[in-house]
Amino acid sequence: MAVSEDITGVQKAAILLIALGPEKSANVFKHLNEDEIETLTLEIANTRSVPAETKEAVLDEFYEVCLAQQYISEGGINYAKELLEKSIGTEKAQDVIGRLTASLQVRPFEFVRKTDPSQLLNFIQDEHPQTIALILSYLPSGQAAAVVSALAPDKQADVAKRIAQMDRTSPDVIKEVERVLERKLASLVNQDYTIVGGVDAIVDILNTVDRGTEKHIMENLEIDEPELADEIRKKMFVFEDILSLDDRSVQRVLREVDNNELAVALKGSNEEVQTLIFNNLSKRLAAMIKEDMEFMGPVRMKDVEEAQQKIVNIIRKLEDAQEIIISRGGGDDIVV
Repeated sequence: MAVSEDITGVQKAAILLIALGPEKSANVFKHLNEDEIETLTLEIANTRSVPAETKEAVLDEFYEVCLAQQYISEGGINYAKELLEKSIGTEKAQDVIGRLTASLQVRPFEFVRKTDPSQLLNFIQDEHPQTIALILSYLPSGQAAAVVSALAPDKQADVAKRIAQMDRTSPDVIKEVERVLERKLASLVNQDYTIVGGVDAIVDILNTVDRGTEKHIMENLEIDEPELADEIRKKMFVFEDILSLDDRSVQRVLREVDNNELAVALKGSNEEVQTLIFNNLSKRLAAMIKEDMEFMGPVRMKDVEEAQQKIVNIIRKLEDAQEIIISRGGGDDIVV
């Protein structure tokens, strides 16, 4: 059964959330902005009763759209259309694809995202560093990290710098690169200017590459672009990442941390981080720091961030001295 054309998109979303139940709907709300949450909340509140057949039709439509999006991400529009025709029929498949196409934003270089990093390296390593930077900016950080690690050392820092300094890229430029790489890249490009790259993109990559590659890139950036290097370094390991350390490493870090600084840093941290820290302190010291946190009252966020950054700096210093190991995705050796 098809959903009535009189039902708006907001009404469909409200019916879907009602059907999903409070727990799943709450998880959906986490990914929406305030205006969207307000609009949907109002619509849900005004929805008194929904006929069973309408609810079933909305759920069916939602399933079909999800299925189509999955197929598109796997192999593109034509692949999705072919599979949908087999499962829900030609007419319905065309309707679903038609509705999706109007708002669909397919990331550039989608085909490359499915390419093995070693094959991709062979294909792009002789390209201009700016072209390499553009392509890597659209890839998952793990795949991009594997390519960066395997680039010639003289290209690594150059490519990293170009990714970090990239802001908005014209669709014409993207299309030109895709034209050159047409057999390996997706054919659909968002027509609006696309925000890509930036400091966060290179931070994700550097957090994933092996330590040697990261050090080489950062040392070069500190010479060529000291302010950029400082901005990247501050974002590379945030305080909450202490959860990635093992207990022995946490205990080593805590030996270097001032107790007052620790109390201020924990004041603005989540429960999981606090539990990890307290479990790695003596019961007496943990009780003392908890008491300090309780009696210090409200603390400015600026003071919390400064205290947390001092601890992050200690972690980075101990890693450089090889006294602790930060778990990475780039294949650091395991010490046994």
